[in-house]
Formats: sequence, structure tokens, C-alpha cells
Amino acid sequence: MNTDVLGPDAEEQTVKGAFDALSPSLILEAVEAAFDIVPDGSLTPYSSYVNRVYGFRAEDGPEYVVKFYRPSRWTEEAILEEHLFLDDCAKAELPVVAPMEDSSGSTLPAVEIEGEAEAFFFALFPKRGGRSFDAESESDWLRLGSLAGRLHLVGAKRQAPSRARLGPELAFSNLALVEPLVHPEFRAEFSDACRETLERTEEPVRAIAPRKIHGDLHRGNILERPGEGLLLLDFDDMMTGPPIQDLWLLLPGRASDCARELSLLVEGYSEFSELESGSVALIETLRFYRMLHFLAWRSLQRDDNWFKRDFPDWGSRSFWIRELEDFRDQSRIVADLA
Repeated sequence: MNTDVLGPDAEEQTVKGAFDALSPSLILEAVEAAFDIVPDGSLTPYSSYVNRVYGFRAEDGPEYVVKFYRPSRWTEEAILEEHLFLDDCAKAELPVVAPMEDSSGSTLPAVEIEGEAEAFFFALFPKRGGRSFDAESESDWLRLGSLAGRLHLVGAKRQAPSRARLGPELAFSNLALVEPLVHPEFRAEFSDACRETLERTEEPVRAIAPRKIHGDLHRGNILERPGEGLLLLDFDDMMTGPPIQDLWLLLPGRASDCARELSLLVEGYSEFSELESGSVALIETLRFYRMLHFLAWRSLQRDDNWFKRDFPDWGSRSFWIRELEDFRDQSRIVADLA
């Protein structure tokens, strides 16, 4: 069972230059071969932190989105569990976009690339557009909470043993990946601050029973389709963990500044699912976990050519000064709420 969201070979992966060999022609040829779809030659890259996602149009008109999964991050079994969750959601009439089956009936074909040790798994989705959804009214917040509650209700029907579990083990794993990369001048202080916070919060996090969750349910992953309603996107970080994770990410600020919005989210959520006592108190701890997770996420990509071009300051002394200050601040907030 792979419980490391960054994959079992994260250290090795950083030196592969993953995705640098993924050319437009290779992408379109792989789609055509697997799905018997003839692209018109256009290819539009979409923003994605870890995978590679592209939009294209077929010669006969329909538009699609293809997602290439980063090698070594997930096992084949873990990706198929994501697809199975999407299928369960679609059957329960939740607003999601499930992956399409290829000509052999698989939702996860792969393409071999010369010079790469591993094949690239990919998935194809029908394109569904929409506009950003910004909750403003009470009914908007209740609506979001209800949607999260329905999502978790469907998720509870099936286990996902190959997916990551949001908890202390994952947090310590992320820290172990990041520690060697911290500037030597700040490494000890950074490690001490993180370990103290993780050790202090370990028991309350374990006290909440994990459930299958979206894992990255911020407002950027929710669209509104006029005449249809909301649409949930990007289940790539689907995991098991405290259900409150999928609620606090929807808030426009810290929970202490968003009491009204949080109350409405929980009210809407309770129509379909229930939060355990102590869940809300975990929010700032889970924010700390997310900060550490994002830092580890970025470290995974630090040797990709595109990353070095777009983030030339990553890993510098000034970079770690900023990171240390952010982690200090969040550690204090977690301690004050303990």
C-alpha cells in the first residue's frame, strides 16, 4: 500500500526532468492511438502543479482534456481508485467529470517514451467549461457545504487503500523530504519548529476518523455552469483524512475570521454527513500540514526545466528565509489554539 502522496521514488524522480520529453506531437499521437480520436492539431496547456494537463479539439468538433500523470507519484492502482471514485460520484449524480474509456475499455492507458524508465499514464475527459464560483450569499455557502456532504457520503461506500492518508505519517514523510533541502543556516530551526508542531498535534489528528475526501477542494476546483449548477474538478489529490479538510479550504480566510461562512458550510454539510466533535479545532493544524505538503510538492519538481525557468529563486537563501517565517507564524497560531 502506497501511503506517500509524493510516491515511493520521489527522491529519484527529481533528477529525471519528468515531462521534459512530453512533446505536443507525442501527446496527440498517444490520444489518437488509445481513443480512436483524431485531434485537429491544437493543444492548449492548462495550469497544473504536478501533472500535465492539456485541452484539444477533435477534427469532428468535440473538445477534450487529457491529463498525463507524473511518473512515480501514484501507482496504477492509486490512479484507478481516483477514477473509481469519480465513477461512483457520477452514478450518484454528483457534478463531476469522469474519465473516458479507451478502445480497450480502460480509463488509464499509458505511453512509452524513448529514454524514460517509466511509461506515462494518462486519462481523457470530455471538456466541461464554466465560470469561477464565488460564494456570497448564505444559500451559496449552504450549497457548497451540502455538496461536500454528498461527496463524502458517496466516498464512504468504498475504501481507497492505495491512496494517501492525510495524517501525521504523511506530514512527517513530507518533512523528511524537505529537510535536506533547507538552507544549512536555517535547517535546524526549521526542523525543530515543524517537528514540535507535528508532535504536539499528532494525537488530536488521529482522534478524527479518516474518510475518503477530495483533498484539494478549494474554490479554484469548483466551476459554475450556467443552467446546470456547480461542477467539481481535479480529484488528483483524492485521499483519506479528516473530512473538515474539504470544508476549510473553501473559506475565504482563516476560520477565526470566517465564523459565518464556516457555520453555514457545516450546516449544509450536515444534511448528508456529520463532522466529529473536534473537527473544526483541527483547521489550523491541517493548514500547517498543507503548507508542508505544498513545499514537498514543489521540491519534487525542482529539477524540471520548466520549474527552474519559472521559479529561479526556489531553494535560495532568501527563499528559505521567507519559508521559515511563514512556518514560524503558523506554528505559533497552532500552539495558541492548542
